[in-house]
Amino acid sequence: MTIQEILEKLPYAHPFLFVDGLDHIDSETVRGHFTFREDMDCYKGHFKGYPVTPGVLLTEVMAQIGLVCLGIYLVKDELPEQGMGFGLTETDISFLLPVFPGEKVTVFSQKVYFRFGKLKCNVSLLNEAGKEVCNGTIAGMIIRK
Repeated sequence: MTIQEILEKLPYAHPFLFVDGLDHIDSETVRGHFTFREDMDCYKGHFKGYPVTPGVLLTEVMAQIGLVCLGIYLVKDELPEQGMGFGLTETDISFLLPVFPGEKVTVFSQKVYFRFGKLKCNVSLLNEAGKEVCNGTIAGMIIRK
């Protein structure tokens, strides 16, 4: 399965698609990126006079790239024609630095395990300077429609 095919299978669309591209994927790891546009609605009130990216959106970027993209790749031979969804079941994320409007972030994800339809990964999100912004574990279930 090509990177483009994985991106086309993502169950998200603008404005809730937080994957600009994938740089690498195999059965154990994935690396991808997303740029937080300065005009995103989340910056209008978070925080007054000091806009930063909400942690829940950083978590979503890590989940979409580090869990969902990898999950699609892992079940590539079993993808149902009607598609599939993903349910987040577990997160344990530490936030270390802020992400500001206009910043590009890169997600690195390493599979911990994939069994019985549940995928668990160690994830890390870096800013453009290569500094770790947040890290932790994310797990989710693949839901066949």
